[in-house]
Amino acid sequence: MMHTTFYNWITLIRWTGKIEFWITLILGLVYAYQVWYIVSGLIGLWKEKKEGKREEVPLHRFAAVISARNESAVIGQLIASLKQQRYPQELFDIYVVADNCTDDTAEVSRKAGAKVFERFDHVLIGKGYALDWFFHQLHQQGMDNEYEGFMVFDADNIVDPNFVAEMNRTYSTGHYDAITSYRNSKNFDSNWISAGYSLWYLRESRFLNYPRQLQKTNCAISGTGFLVSSEIIRENHGWPFHLLTEDIQFSADCASRGRRIGYCDKAMVYDEQPTSFKQSWNQRLRWSKGFYQVDAHYTGSLLRAIFRGGREGFSAYDIFVTVAPAMLLTISLIILNLFLFGICLAAPLWVQRSVLHIITGDLFDLIVRYYFGMIIVGALTLYTERKKINASIPAMIYGLVTFPLFMMTYFPIALCALVQKVEWTPIAHHAVKSSRMPV
Repeated sequence: MMHTTFYNWITLIRWTGKIEFWITLILGLVYAYQVWYIVSGLIGLWKEKKEGKREEVPLHRFAAVISARNESAVIGQLIASLKQQRYPQELFDIYVVADNCTDDTAEVSRKAGAKVFERFDHVLIGKGYALDWFFHQLHQQGMDNEYEGFMVFDADNIVDPNFVAEMNRTYSTGHYDAITSYRNSKNFDSNWISAGYSLWYLRESRFLNYPRQLQKTNCAISGTGFLVSSEIIRENHGWPFHLLTEDIQFSADCASRGRRIGYCDKAMVYDEQPTSFKQSWNQRLRWSKGFYQVDAHYTGSLLRAIFRGGREGFSAYDIFVTVAPAMLLTISLIILNLFLFGICLAAPLWVQRSVLHIITGDLFDLIVRYYFGMIIVGALTLYTERKKINASIPAMIYGLVTFPLFMMTYFPIALCALVQKVEWTPIAHHAVKSSRMPV
């Protein structure tokens, strides 16, 4: 009887091990191409040569669009950085959508030199709705045809002085319907939370969008610091992207329809990252829920696009696996081991000692592999981007060591997003300035 009980437990653990193996193998195969992204990104940087005199390109007329809700503390800095662009001011206008503001965001923006549209709608809430409303207002005033493209920013940003000129250079190739930029951070060294965000965005720029650009496949916009052509705005009759992650929704929509998104590595935007865990939790809960929404709305169209093959098909595959809830599979492995751990407590003590040793070993191995996987990703990012990071070396090392912990907090967030109702909520921003930033 004792032998049979022990054998049954060992059989159960072996089956669990097989499930873990196959899930790990499937995830490895699905995301294997991103290893090539890292390799090609490193090779691309190594081969990159210092440019000589650059060819002149046509100058296009653009508008900056900033959706702001109670952002009077920071929006002045952004507008000042946009006013200091090394680009003809007559070809670049600045618009602020003061969205449901109860402070003096509109007045601060006007004084700083922006054209302000004030919107009050307590039903259709969020950045996507604000942008859509703005583009309709511009169309009604007959001004939408004055611009060849619109650059979208968040109010807490600061923009490098060459941002518009570099985006114009990439836009002038004529290859792209939208262009994303290099997303840097204003406050990497505030704490482990801001460092975690910063490393993730830097990794996204260097080892996702940069390799995509090299391979001539679609990039993905990331919330702020992106350009969208006026042709796309007219084609979509505004900005009909209203899911909780409208940036990923737009990227998925472009990939499914064969629209090109490029990347400009020399156009840098500085973004303020959350420092409160509560704020970070709420924001990433919204992102996780938004990813599930994009899955629900775009899985079919992305799968159809994948079967078109070629670069379009691969771009659709890339976005498809980017928004796929792969983290839930990793979480399922942890839950499976915890479930075995729980039911094992009801077994005889002599079984517990042997079986719990195996289960805890598997859990520990899973966590350690994830931790060091994130350490490798973070270390590569720090190495390649260290000269662009606004932080001391000790702060960078601290950010690297805590980066896997930041990523692990996504596990409970991803689970909560499955069942919890999530709505868009604003995040408070504060003026952050460093001598290493352009303003």
